[in-house]
Amino acid sequence: MTNLPESLAGKTVAVLGGTGPQGRGLARRFAVAGVPVVIGSRSAERAAEAATRLAADLSGEVSGADNAGAAAAGDIVVVAVPWDGHGELLASLRSELAGKVVVDCVNPLGFDKQGAYALAVEEGSAAQQAQSILPDSTVVGAFHNVSAVKLEDPEVETVDTDVLVLGDVREATDLVQDLADVIPGVRGVYGGRLRNAHQVEALTANLISVNRRHKAHAGIRITDI
Repeated sequence: MTNLPESLAGKTVAVLGGTGPQGRGLARRFAVAGVPVVIGSRSAERAAEAATRLAADLSGEVSGADNAGAAAAGDIVVVAVPWDGHGELLASLRSELAGKVVVDCVNPLGFDKQGAYALAVEEGSAAQQAQSILPDSTVVGAFHNVSAVKLEDPEVETVDTDVLVLGDVREATDLVQDLADVIPGVRGVYGGRLRNAHQVEALTANLISVNRRHKAHAGIRITDI
């Protein structure tokens, strides 16, 4: 367990889509660091089962709820759901997410015989779509390019990557950088305003290509800072 920064003291992180690979991985790393975590899922039963399994594997504070319950319980809410249902889910949780920092890590990607590619999003990016749907929340884009395989693997002690954090409110991006920093080996780096989220989301398609060619779980590092 790491010493939590003051900004995270007393805060609970909810992970919507917490039963999927990315959500499970992030929930694991936050819980190991000592952050109370609520795993959200369309099924409260599945969320509770995932929380029970995770809690048995570590000493952190982990619980499960349906997505609405998790959204209500979290001070910081991470959105790790498939792109397919992204907008519909957030629209249904507008009141639960009001006044909260919402961390969107969804990558709008398509797949064909040539591999992964970025999808066009009317609002510009998944993060911008989230902000347009959630006017009373502060949306931050982050955790787009982190390997779910590494996050989930308890044998991986440090996850060797930087996390680009994008948003329009300095206090919120600072908070999410602190959240990234609790994962050993990870550094949160401010990557610009929310309007720049598209290329960070799209970069995941490039990383998937790298990983397939090199049989790796590549991340990114920002140099000279």
